[in-house]
Amino acid sequence: MTDGSFLQKQARHIGHEIRNQLSICDIYSEIIRKHLQKNNINNPSINNALNCIQNAVKLIGNNLIDLKSLDNIILHVCDSKKLLSACVEMAKVYLQDKNIEIKVDLADEVKIYVDENKLQGCVINILKNAIEAVEDKGILSISSVIAGDFLKVSISNTGKPIPQNIKDSIFDDGFTTKESGSGVGLCLCKKYMEQMNCQIFLSRSDEFCTTFDILIPIIV
Repeated sequence: MTDGSFLQKQARHIGHEIRNQLSICDIYSEIIRKHLQKNNINNPSINNALNCIQNAVKLIGNNLIDLKSLDNIILHVCDSKKLLSACVEMAKVYLQDKNIEIKVDLADEVKIYVDENKLQGCVINILKNAIEAVEDKGILSISSVIAGDFLKVSISNTGKPIPQNIKDSIFDDGFTTKESGSGVGLCLCKKYMEQMNCQIFLSRSDEFCTTFDILIPIIV
């Protein structure tokens, strides 16, 4: 067995065990939801938390399935606004105690041909980074506009700017400025985007805001 085959086999085994644990999270989330309904308890915060947990479980589970294949980009037609709105809801879990205003301005629904799980993972990663860049109080915005044959998605925050001397390195494999970071998040985002015929780039980072843009081909 080659090193590549061995690692892939191990990854499949690990993925299988992780999915088993994720299913427990999903089951208990549903138990809590039914308990709330049975007792006529309507708490928007709890409902949102349960939705985030179950969406995250689904997203992780789908990505773990990718371990079964080296060719793990599966393209299909998606509704842009629905997909991006789901990303925003899942990313809210990272807000914690920060006083961050979220502004959402998404273009009308258009059809895009992407791997839904990969695109969601990338957008959530950028939103998470944006939230982490804001220390206590600030603004996080996500918008989308139709730009020719593309849907242009812009994610901005008013947190700390990215230093000029590292702007060209942020997409490099292993590069990170976080003490607990792995340096793979943005690298994977760029890789997945390119595999989906999309583009991602840092368009601005100064004292006023930091903005990442994503260009996604539109199905005409």
